[in-house]
This record gives sequence, C-alpha cells and structure tokens, in this order.
Amino acid sequence: MGGGRGWSSSNKRRCRLREGRSGLWEVFVRSKAGLDHKHCGSLHAPDPKMALQMARDVYTRRQEGVSVWVVRSDQIVASDPGDKDMFFDPAEDKVYRHPTFYALPKSVDHM
Repeated sequence: MGGGRGWSSSNKRRCRLREGRSGLWEVFVRSKAGLDHKHCGSLHAPDPKMALQMARDVYTRRQEGVSVWVVRSDQIVASDPGDKDMFFDPAEDKVYRHPTFYALPKSVDHM
C-alpha cells in the first residue's frame, strides 16, 4: 500500500467507507420511460449528499435515469411476509373494490 502513495482520492474515500463510518442506503431510479422509481440496489455512504453522488455514478452511468432517490436502509418500514393474510386478505370481502358487475360502454371497452 506504500502509505497511501499512488492512491486516488476516490480510493481513499472507499477505504474510509469500509472502516465503518458509513450507513447503508437503498437506491431507487426512475428511468426516462417510466413513471415510477425502481429499486436498483444498495450502497454505503457517510451522508445523503455522498449517497446521491455515488448512486448517480454507480446506477446511472449510461444516463438512463431522470430521478434518483436514496433512503437509509434503517429508515425503511416494511410489512412482515408472515402477516400477509391479515394484511392483504381483508380486501377480498369488499366486492365494490372489484368492478366485475359494471357494464362498460363500448367507448371505454379497452379497460
């Protein structure tokens, strides 16, 4: 390693990030053709500004995105897959959420 001789600033930064002074961030990118952000992956960064810069460099190298979101992994709240029945099944007994008994006019038959 030679005491850091020949190391670029980005290599030094990556080394510092591996030393535990960073958080895990989830990256979401909205493509030019899409309306929603898609999860692309995760990265380690010390702060939101660096997380955005790194996400741009890693996940939009070919300029395929128009918007990038970064969210600290420890701030994401998710449902438990084990609670799927309790969480999603109550909608089955609400027939008004399933418009199967409506007759559509010919002008909107494509729905």
